[in-house]
Amino acid sequence: MRIIDEQQFWKEREQRQGLDWDSSIDQTVLGIIQDVRRRGDEALREMTKKFDGADVQELVVSSQEFEKARSLLSRKVYASLEKAKRRIEAFHSEQKERSWIIQQEDGVLLGQMVTPIERVGIYIPGGKAAYPSTVLMNAIPAKLAGVQHLAMATPPRQDGKVEPAVLVAAEIAGVDQVYKVGGAQAIAAFAYGTETVKKVAKITGPGNSYVARAKKWVFGDVAIDMIAGPSEVCIVADRAANPVFAAADLLAQAEHDERAAVTCVTTSRTFAEQLSLQVTELLRQMERGDIAHKSIDGQGRIIVVDTLTAALEIVNHLAPEHLQMMVENPMEQLPAIRNAGAIFIGPYSPEALGDYMAGPNHTLPTNGTAAFSSPLGVYDFMKKSSLIRFSEKALDDVAEDIIRLAEVEGLTGHAQSIRVREGSANAD
Repeated sequence: MRIIDEQQFWKEREQRQGLDWDSSIDQTVLGIIQDVRRRGDEALREMTKKFDGADVQELVVSSQEFEKARSLLSRKVYASLEKAKRRIEAFHSEQKERSWIIQQEDGVLLGQMVTPIERVGIYIPGGKAAYPSTVLMNAIPAKLAGVQHLAMATPPRQDGKVEPAVLVAAEIAGVDQVYKVGGAQAIAAFAYGTETVKKVAKITGPGNSYVARAKKWVFGDVAIDMIAGPSEVCIVADRAANPVFAAADLLAQAEHDERAAVTCVTTSRTFAEQLSLQVTELLRQMERGDIAHKSIDGQGRIIVVDTLTAALEIVNHLAPEHLQMMVENPMEQLPAIRNAGAIFIGPYSPEALGDYMAGPNHTLPTNGTAAFSSPLGVYDFMKKSSLIRFSEKALDDVAEDIIRLAEVEGLTGHAQSIRVREGSANAD
């Protein structure tokens, strides 16, 4: 794994651009969206055959398929999903927001009404892989928010079935309907509706480049959670850190995607060299070593700095999706951390813990967007309405100010809407 110094890091960052989107992907995605809008279910079936190799006539997963999935899933996996659900629910329950009202003098009432989004669609990658944890992380906050109709789309296997663990997770989490549709076509179906797929108000969930671009193109017609890029982990380590732990955690992230970004920032040159050796050793033992190897070769780096202050400056610049603090007295460093999706504190808080069982959401901002974005949460499935009620006297007290400001902005109609009410109580 490549070892560089702080100066080399900053030099490379100066040359860095944003996400390198392939324009051909946009052309393909726009064609898919237009086709789904035009031909609906027919287009979905054709694309499922073309892209997933599955001949699917019924797009909705039936109750019999759910029952079959339960019978195929081991009791131990089911128990682990239930345990994860309980932990995710416990954490996200703390995120619930409430409506509130304040009453002021002269009959003024102001407040905020919090209501759930009515219809939400969650996208879960599928096909050869199964991601039941992602189902839980997207569905549980939505249900806690009070979403009335929660739908899920996921690509089927070539036999036309959905992975049993994914279906059971959907059932456990309270998903109302599951569609056997994947890719950009699923995003288009959620955004605009088809004969079978009901249009939603918001789409959440990760996916490949085509899914990400589809979400970007439909944004505005529907809401989305975020545009997810390749996964990221940044480990801050000092000389006391365990290089085997750090290497395992870097590779756990690297196996996600050959474009995954894996970084360690350390104050110890000795640790950096030990870590590089451990990465090489553990890489030989990995089942998905080919993917991890490409990630390490392409985006892997160990940055040696002089101080923890310098290390955290790099962290705040990167705004990583996952940040692991493998340093002495890590809690003392938290006030200096401004930008990170999730912060894992200490040697026994690996990133994989957050993926499955800790409780906080594993849907996190990537590609530096943690500088202005937050993890997925209950708040993403809720919306707020302001409440305003003035009495006649209260309006009269501010009428002149409203008229004056409206006229400054040239909005005479606004001013007139106040004038017609002035003194109306006395006129009566």
